[in-house]
Amino acid sequence: MSLAVKLEETYTYKDYQSWPDDERWELINGVPYAMSPAPTRWHQEYVGVLFNELYNYLEGELCEVFVAPFDVRLSDQDVDSKDDDAVGTVVQPDILVVCDESKLDDRGCNGAPDFIIEILSESTAGKDLHEKLLLYEKYGVKEYWIVDMWSKTIRVHLLGSDGAYGKTAIYNLGDHLPSTVLKGLKIDLDALFKNIPRK
Repeated sequence: MSLAVKLEETYTYKDYQSWPDDERWELINGVPYAMSPAPTRWHQEYVGVLFNELYNYLEGELCEVFVAPFDVRLSDQDVDSKDDDAVGTVVQPDILVVCDESKLDDRGCNGAPDFIIEILSESTAGKDLHEKLLLYEKYGVKEYWIVDMWSKTIRVHLLGSDGAYGKTAIYNLGDHLPSTVLKGLKIDLDALFKNIPRK
């Protein structure tokens, strides 16, 4: 099979389920992306810190927070669709919050989470800043944070009433970042970034 044919081939969630358990993949519009190499220690540390903040904040609330690997299935079908061949996008956000329990099942989340956080890695930054940004906007993720460990900033994208992300807000050291979806949550960026390594 030629390389061109391989690049044009697309897959579905049904295919994705048959792939080896010891490999991590994401599927965006039928195109597979390998989730390798494994995230760095620093990436995982900040996933842990932010997950802990959200977990503690949501104690006793209806919304639930999850951490990767956790499959989020997105399709143009109704979120209740069980047709695995109709799902061409499966992503594993670093952190996600789901407030609609009907979207959760034993396989993960079927439909858009309310809030997603991605921590940039050198190997996935382009995908998080471009492909996933467009994807999360298309499927209605209300709030999307992109954490940049090297510049010590967080980009915030909020879904407007028109179904599009408005102007990007950028938060820096010294800021307390509020969440729109999780009313009352504020993240102290000085505390979050205090152990970031120098590049």
